[in-house]
Formats: sequence, C-alpha cells, structure tokens
Amino acid sequence: MLRFIIHYGIHFLVPIFVGYLCYPNKRFLAIVILLSGLVIDIDHLWANPVFDPNRCSIGFHFLHSYLAIAIYTLLLAHTKTRIFGWAFLIHILADFIDCVLLRLQF
Repeated sequence: MLRFIIHYGIHFLVPIFVGYLCYPNKRFLAIVILLSGLVIDIDHLWANPVFDPNRCSIGFHFLHSYLAIAIYTLLLAHTKTRIFGWAFLIHILADFIDCVLLRLQF
C-alpha cells in the first residue's frame, strides 16, 4: 500500500508542487502540462497484460525506454519544450522509484 501511495503521490503531487513553485505567473497551465506527463503511460496498452503491478515500466515499455528518456532529457535544452521534458521526466522518476520499491518488496 505504501508503494502505491508513493508512486501515485509522485505522479500527481510533484507536478503540482513544481508547477506551483516554478511557474508563478502561469501556475494552472504549468500544472496541467506537468500532469499531462501521464500520457506516456499509453504505451501500456501494447503490453500483455496491460497492467502488471509487479512489472518495472522502465526499459520495458517503449515510451519508458532509455532512448525515450534521453529524448525527454533533450527537451530540457530548449525553453519552449522544457516543461514537457520535466513532465515526462517526473513521470519517469515516479516509475523509477516504483521499480526500486518493487525490488525491495516495499
């Protein structure tokens, strides 16, 4: 249960926190964009089963691949794409921490 709370807490609370603190002039829009990082979970639809609570997404799903993570990191380089890079990397961070907790059987 704690793993679930930590995983989804990062998915939802960190984007809100980052949007609130880092984008004071456009908080609502920033929070919406940062929360939209969840869209990369669409790649779960190509997996069988679609959801497996004991599967690490990092390196398994194509939008969670190391190449995709490199592309998300490159998005940080340009101001117009930076917020999208942060959105995707916050999502990846949540999934990475979930993978660590999964290995620890937390």
